[in-house]
Amino acid sequence: MVKILVTGGLGFIGSHTVVELQNEGYEVVIIDDLSNSSIKVLDGISTITGKTPIFEKLDLKDKAGVEAFFAKHSDIKGVIHFAASKAVGESVQEPLLYYENNLATLVYVLKELKKLPEASFIFSSSCTVYGQADELPITESAPVKQAESPYGNTKQIGEEIIRDTCRVTPNLKAIALRYFNPVGAHESGNIGELPIGVPQNLVPFITQTAIGLRKQLSVFGDDYPTTDGTCIRDYIHVVDLAKAHVVALERLLKNKNKGNYETFNLGTGTGSSVLEVVKAFERVSGEKLNYKIVGRREGDIISAYADTRKANNELGWKTKLTLDDAMRSAWKWEQKVRASE
Repeated sequence: MVKILVTGGLGFIGSHTVVELQNEGYEVVIIDDLSNSSIKVLDGISTITGKTPIFEKLDLKDKAGVEAFFAKHSDIKGVIHFAASKAVGESVQEPLLYYENNLATLVYVLKELKKLPEASFIFSSSCTVYGQADELPITESAPVKQAESPYGNTKQIGEEIIRDTCRVTPNLKAIALRYFNPVGAHESGNIGELPIGVPQNLVPFITQTAIGLRKQLSVFGDDYPTTDGTCIRDYIHVVDLAKAHVVALERLLKNKNKGNYETFNLGTGTGSSVLEVVKAFERVSGEKLNYKIVGRREGDIISAYADTRKANNELGWKTKLTLDDAMRSAWKWEQKVRASE
């Protein structure tokens, strides 16, 4: 059985990817420091798959701890690297925390992979590397612009670190997956997005408002040059996103990649406005959402959605789940979380 390490494997995207890996027969080892996740997620994964992944609590900033982990698990064939801090606003206030947490940890993991006879590496990157693109939809050849935040910059620098390392390390093959906006939850309602504190992302704020945890949803700006004046993003169901990681991993393990470093956009290829997301939630939940239009938020770009042809053609991957599916599953998850409290 092929052993795969998933760092940050109890997080939102990480946990869904662990489920898909286990469903495909991989042996999964999770590293998570539980700083932005819960050990309860392990039970959710086990309930869905019938298998409990190996779990090690470890802060990847602990270089000696990382070395000891790889000495113990020297048979790892690949790493999917999610572990990182991810709040844009917080990164502006705490840039050094983000550079240390997102880049030092990446370096420590890559140093260990260099020692292996063969290793595959998948990096959790982001469409933030493009900023406000000159053309839509956004292709992988779009210029990488100066980042709007330290968080976005860590994704840009992270990609550069991996590319430079791959260039001089023939035994290391890597793919950077540039996500657009992951939403939704597993259809079982056993795992989903579980933000600690006030949600930074739209959909958990919607579900928390609907269930009464938040008084009101703020929609930032209705004067953008879009169909309804609100920002447009490409909202991809987290299960579709998770499946793409498995397909990308198989590409690396089977040596079907072109060169030893590639990038792929992961999105639906369709943009949805903030108000369209709100209406989709109201439609599938039957709940009327309390929201208010407020001023624009600093750093928000107008519109971003993916050109997915490269992933469609070269990975053989396409999204199957809709925005309505995502809203329905997110609401089911929110209700289940609150009922268990």
